[in-house]
Amino acid sequence: MEQPQTTETRPAEGARVIRVESTTGDLRLHEFASRIFHNTRFLRVWLPPGYDAVENQARRYPALYLNDGQNLFEDSTSFTGVEWQVDETADRLIREGVVPPLIIVGIDNTAKDRIREYMPHRSLHPMMLRVQGSRYPSFLSDEVMPYIAEHYRVATGPGNTGLGGSSLGALIALYTAQVRPGLIGRLLLESPSLWASNRQLVRHSRNVKRWPERVFLAIGTAEAGRADRNQSAVDDVSELAGILRRAGVDEKRLCLVIDADASHHESEWARRFPEALAFLFGQQALSARSSSIR
Repeated sequence: MEQPQTTETRPAEGARVIRVESTTGDLRLHEFASRIFHNTRFLRVWLPPGYDAVENQARRYPALYLNDGQNLFEDSTSFTGVEWQVDETADRLIREGVVPPLIIVGIDNTAKDRIREYMPHRSLHPMMLRVQGSRYPSFLSDEVMPYIAEHYRVATGPGNTGLGGSSLGALIALYTAQVRPGLIGRLLLESPSLWASNRQLVRHSRNVKRWPERVFLAIGTAEAGRADRNQSAVDDVSELAGILRRAGVDEKRLCLVIDADASHHESEWARRFPEALAFLFGQQALSARSSSIR
């Protein structure tokens, strides 16, 4: 597990946590052991301004769970050296009143097992026959979410619960929304790897009867480094958006962004995160720009 750049160990909320001093706001790290995956990782819990204030002691907060937690808050822990700037963005949008105060939980990947845990189906390209992604929905709903609810004041119900990620982290978020309808009400899909396992999740999406109330779906036009593959990635996302629309996810519930010249990188996901967070948790959903290119 990657260590944060500057930390201080203190007890909080009845549990031993590591408080990160190099981020905006209050970020707390919990070392978390999973019985389902049989491994250990950090959960990175970012708390909104005023969480510990006396007047808010009875208040409960929406929660957004994001995969690849190492990449969200600090350059020093991101495996590309670039973070999503989740702490800075959330702090700013909360203080500006764009979104209500919410808790953001970064779920670390486990490095060598990342691909296996984020792929629910076998794949020949890349060769991945012993995948574990089918366990992820139970890992989230039966382990991570109860743990967070035990230690923090989270509001319950799909309207107060979001899930997201990028690349394969978005793929497993999509899979969770498909197989656990009603668990989450806010879905963030950044540059989802829909090509994986011969596009099985795209095909399975056609049979989903209940989708989250809001979905932010984004792709760049320069994701794959080659013109034909770039177009294929855009086509896959456009097809998924069409499936969602036919299932009744209209423009008030779906924000589709096709980002001209954007690549497959944390810097792009950081740049789009303010819009994503505002759409998913804002007091009023932003109007989607269907198939917009910018």
